[in-house]
Amino acid sequence: MGRLFGTDGVRGVAGRDLTAELAMDLSVAAAHVLGDAGAFAATGRRPVAVVGRDPRASGEFLEAAVVAGLAASGVDVLRLGVLPTPAVAHLTAALGADLGVMLSASHNPAPDNGIKFLARGGFKLSDAVEDEIERRLGEEWSFPVGSGVGRVRDAYGEADRYISHVLTTMTAPLDGLSIVIDCAHGAAHMVAPEALVRAGARVEAIGARPDGLNINAGHGSTHLDKLQQVVVSRGADLGVAYDGDADRCLAVDHTGAIVDGDHIMAILAAAMHGDGLLAKDTVVATVMSNLGFKLAMRDAGITVVETAVGDRYVLERMKSDGFNLGGEQSGHVIMLDHATTGDGLLTSLHLLGVVAKSGVPLKELASVMTPLPQILINVKGVDKGKASVPELVAAVAEAEAELGETGRVLIRPSGTEPMIRVMVEAASEEHATQVAGRLADVVRTACV
Repeated sequence: MGRLFGTDGVRGVAGRDLTAELAMDLSVAAAHVLGDAGAFAATGRRPVAVVGRDPRASGEFLEAAVVAGLAASGVDVLRLGVLPTPAVAHLTAALGADLGVMLSASHNPAPDNGIKFLARGGFKLSDAVEDEIERRLGEEWSFPVGSGVGRVRDAYGEADRYISHVLTTMTAPLDGLSIVIDCAHGAAHMVAPEALVRAGARVEAIGARPDGLNINAGHGSTHLDKLQQVVVSRGADLGVAYDGDADRCLAVDHTGAIVDGDHIMAILAAAMHGDGLLAKDTVVATVMSNLGFKLAMRDAGITVVETAVGDRYVLERMKSDGFNLGGEQSGHVIMLDHATTGDGLLTSLHLLGVVAKSGVPLKELASVMTPLPQILINVKGVDKGKASVPELVAAVAEAEAELGETGRVLIRPSGTEPMIRVMVEAASEEHATQVAGRLADVVRTACV
């Protein structure tokens, strides 16, 4: 059996892979690792946890299981209700909780769900802490009784604390902006429209009627067609789409053209750099960010630091080196001065703030970078452990010399499948396709 924790918590089909029993066992183990319930007994204070979820139907029984496991372990629990992941992260810190729990499978379809734990301060867990929780699953515990058991209360009103927080980070009102937002029938369906209206925008919300089964269905940051149509038909200034747990966002301009995470980071980095707010004149991005983004940042006098794919690696680098802006092409943007994780609502407010403050349409702001054509070929059925064999290394070197400064090559073994990913960027789509095809052929023959 492989590692239970994935790149973003424990996920699976709710009721089959992610059962009530597993959810309870995980929360008990997390209570002892993160809440250190035994140590608190001597102080007379119980540890405190906050628990939030997205609107999935399965979140109801999973929340009950998690809350039961925490309270049975001597942890007081504040149920936050339906809120975005970044809201739960913020409230973990703001309420002085010892741990936070978010129940969501992000952009996955409704049958899936997941459990994500947060440490004190609202930060994601390290691999080592997740491994410790997993190691202690099923351990024999001495559970408290009587006055030692945890107490549970609802804290749904704390949503306003999060909304107020993100609004205080803004430097310009959004007065006059006409915006369409797609909430993916997800966790942002209440807080995002309210926050944007309070910021001064005229807001039309779509994908804001969750029924427990329609999260991400044809809506949100992975399905932009509907948002594009509504923005153009309404003559809105722009549109913003969140994913199911609202830790990411993408945008479309008034013509319906997509503004992805690279564009958003470029716009925010340029604005912060101009205002003297970009720490060390540096932005952190993953190796999958488009070369066009890196060239644009170079021309703007901004350094780009690269990490492995995954927002946790972006955050780790930001924290270790003192950077305050980073993210991914997918729309995970971390503004570390204001949040401990990617925050779609916060990102959208600051993106809209640049539009409002500058008076420049999003389409023009996004032209700060010109994305290069990017071709990705997934070569399946190969030995991913051979991604650095001499034949492939030589072929990559030859391709890089051919592409020069206007292109690049990235070879990545899959983390979960017998597959090697070949990504090529070039000045033209035709050239990128040719180079990627040649390299994929080398992988098929050399990596078996």
